[in-house]
Amino acid sequence: MTSPPTLTDRPALTWHRTRALRLPGHDDALFLHRLARSDIQERLLEVNRTFTTPAVVTGFPAIWDGIVGGATSVEDTDALTLVPGAHDLVIHAMGLHWASDPLGQLVQCRRALRPDGLFVAVLAGGRSLHELRSALAEAESLVTGGLSPRVLPMGEIRDLGALMQRAGFALPVADSFTQTVHYPDFAGLCADLRAMGETNALSARLRRFTRRDVLAMAEAVYRANFSSTEGKLVATFDLVFLTGWAPHESQQLPLRPGSARQRLAEALGVPEEPLPKDG
Repeated sequence: MTSPPTLTDRPALTWHRTRALRLPGHDDALFLHRLARSDIQERLLEVNRTFTTPAVVTGFPAIWDGIVGGATSVEDTDALTLVPGAHDLVIHAMGLHWASDPLGQLVQCRRALRPDGLFVAVLAGGRSLHELRSALAEAESLVTGGLSPRVLPMGEIRDLGALMQRAGFALPVADSFTQTVHYPDFAGLCADLRAMGETNALSARLRRFTRRDVLAMAEAVYRANFSSTEGKLVATFDLVFLTGWAPHESQQLPLRPGSARQRLAEALGVPEEPLPKDG
């Protein structure tokens, strides 16, 4: 069995997060974590269940502390320190997009759940920072004639939902929302990413500082293609939420195909039209 390629340089990611805690503006820069935390709290209220042995997987325990009473904080390393069958709730908080093996992370979380335990994850989705990715790629190509890995590749919601099924979760659901942020300049966006601990920690990244002429060109490209009417740089953050349950015999099962007793048209009270011959 082959192992997945190492996407993330874990020591670099840990250093970036440690540095972020010391940077001015760090608390303000964690606005995505606060949005995600608030959303998950609302979801847990809708579940209407008391969780007695929750765990939170996160690289920023301070901001996620107390989201559920008595929760165990677990660092989002490749091998999670989760005890199999020990938890009735596992929250994977804003770290799954850095996993070299996201399926492995999901499987570890499912195994840590008791039967009918709940799993909730939130992570950066595929359209996050697509403007930055495009501007950096064009700038580097124009200035140096080549490309290097600079922005983390992030999963699309359909693919992430499929991973939930592969990991063995029952009743999996994937949904998302987009947060658009406006920055006065390129330096402001980069400063926010540093204070978030979300700068380049890819294993395949260049191991030297980015040239100033590349950064200057990136800002010019960004401003030309992704500016608001007020002249600010637009940055997209796509938050994907994954929800699933550890299988249990009490859970509702999908109906067997062909078992319906009424046509959809009858249920909706509309005439049934045949499909055209070309499909």
